[in-house]
Amino acid sequence: MKATWDIFCTVVDNYGDIGVTWRLARQLVAEHDLAVRLWVDDLRAFVRLCPGADAALAQQWQQGVEVRHWPADWQPVATADVVIGAFGCRLPAGYIEALCTRPTPALWLNLEYLSAEDWVEGCHGLPSPQGNGLRTVFFFPGFTGKTGGLLREAPLLARRAAFEADPVQRAGFLAGLGVQAQADTRLISLFAYENPQLGGWLDALAEDARRSHLLVPEGRIMPDLCAWLGEPALAAGEIRQRGALTVQVLPFVSQDDYDRLLWCCDFNAVRGEDSFVRAQWAGRPLLWHIYVQEENAHWEKLEAFLMLYRQGLSNPAAEALVELWRAWNMHRDMHAAWRGVLVHWDELQAHARQWCAKQAAQPDLAMTLVQFYRNWL
Repeated sequence: MKATWDIFCTVVDNYGDIGVTWRLARQLVAEHDLAVRLWVDDLRAFVRLCPGADAALAQQWQQGVEVRHWPADWQPVATADVVIGAFGCRLPAGYIEALCTRPTPALWLNLEYLSAEDWVEGCHGLPSPQGNGLRTVFFFPGFTGKTGGLLREAPLLARRAAFEADPVQRAGFLAGLGVQAQADTRLISLFAYENPQLGGWLDALAEDARRSHLLVPEGRIMPDLCAWLGEPALAAGEIRQRGALTVQVLPFVSQDDYDRLLWCCDFNAVRGEDSFVRAQWAGRPLLWHIYVQEENAHWEKLEAFLMLYRQGLSNPAAEALVELWRAWNMHRDMHAAWRGVLVHWDELQAHARQWCAKQAAQPDLAMTLVQFYRNWL
């Protein structure tokens, strides 16, 4: 009999939390033959990532996953063998009560946010006793062998390699988005939160000796883009030209198509957690817009990742990369920082591939979760 898994997701920031949990649920079903229910409190965000889904349904099956609406008025259901509360969300009180009365205990995991900070290794896998006799276990994704690893489907890198080796497939995919990529033009994707530093970067791209084509999926960065262009609004499909820079707005795409978009581009600016990890699997230079926290607590998280990621780079290239990421996230001069990165472009490209290969040599997050459960039994 298949082990049953429940994953609970509260949609906090549009697509980050549901993006991670939906990928995880799909992989647990496809690669580990598990029975997975994904509980989501806002199905509208889920439908954006899975266009075949219906936000009005309380229960549906998508790609082998049972997707359930998590209602405010919780109704009793049978509990699962493994319960994952994603990113600190609070499980329904009725569900917790049911866990207390199970004849055999369930493994209750708190899937935490991704971080490269040193303390993560020491907290990964630690139990946390609850007052009701249950206990939860902290489970941290991460970049080292002492963490839970990163989400990565088994065939992902082989699919990317096949896509990259087929220029006809690449051109067809871009054409389906309305993108006509020109030769000797740097293709860049931009998915970010609001950022007042965008204008400085776009100025540098517009003034560059080499042409750039910026692809911007609809999202929270759009008002800043429109302000720079002097436009009241832009819709998907619209294209604007300024100097050496072409700007094109794309429709919001599914997760699989977003992967392909990252594979098509020479440089990817991403945000949050889900797109951040997918950009690393693309094996291209990237720029991470980290989610802002109070008192700039996110800066420590940013610096911790940069300390890992810069290893293997020459000092000048590492310093240029670090300055770009700091400029984007700490309101510094993006114009100068981008010009500094261009000097080390070839080295940063090679390094992105090496980093991807290094991370791929470690077990993926779904595998470590399943193995943790097997060892716990």
